Amino acid sequence: MVIDHNHPEYEAIRKKCGNGKYNGCYYYSREIVKNIIPNVSTWRDWNTVGRELSGMCDHMIVFLHDNSTPWNYQWLKKYKDLVLVCSSEYTLKSVIYSGHTVLLPMSIDTEYVKKFRVKEKTKETCFVGNVWVRKSMTDPSVLGPDKVDFFSSMPRDKMLKEIAQYRRAYAIDRCAQEVQVLGCELSPIETRYHCDSTAVLDNRDAAKILQEELNKIDGGNNGKNNAGRI
Repeated sequence: MVIDHNHPEYEAIRKKCGNGKYNGCYYYSREIVKNIIPNVSTWRDWNTVGRELSGMCDHMIVFLHDNSTPWNYQWLKKYKDLVLVCSSEYTLKSVIYSGHTVLLPMSIDTEYVKKFRVKEKTKETCFVGNVWVRKSMTDPSVLGPDKVDFFSSMPRDKMLKEIAQYRRAYAIDRCAQEVQVLGCELSPIETRYHCDSTAVLDNRDAAKILQEELNKIDGGNNGKNNAGRI
């Protein structure tokens, strides 16, 4: 069983978010389902959106996306023998008593992002990411509206197409990996909660890391992955 971005309750939540529906959790979940789950052997079920939705049960592998307020994951304590996949040490330390914890760096579908590369860049600098990330910068004046173009809350394909035209981009985490694959010079942003995932990691390589961690937890007795989607 897989609880993912197609779950009707999650779709209902996204509809209420306006432009916020184009968030990292949604796009990362799509890639987890496409590139990570098929490459991992396990007897466990999956929750790729990190929300308590219908179908949530014991023994699941749960991806946690909220690195800014991980104390909101208290609901995890209702369930037994969970594997909690965290992209941040900060989040991992906050949920360590709710199940087995795995630190898995954020990853992207590098082959997909490469399709948006351009031969010649015609624009200078942009910012890519959530509004709260921009506000949390140590020097917000760097991103004055007269200096930097701002991209956020957009369909991923449209955003990648726009960003590919820039020589330089401010970004963190998955966005930081994407801009590098697009050939942009990365300007990292200092924030309290970022996951230090500026090194590009393909989803399929992340699957190998996750498999190794699951082998440690389950003693290598993972069985065949027959997970279905609800």
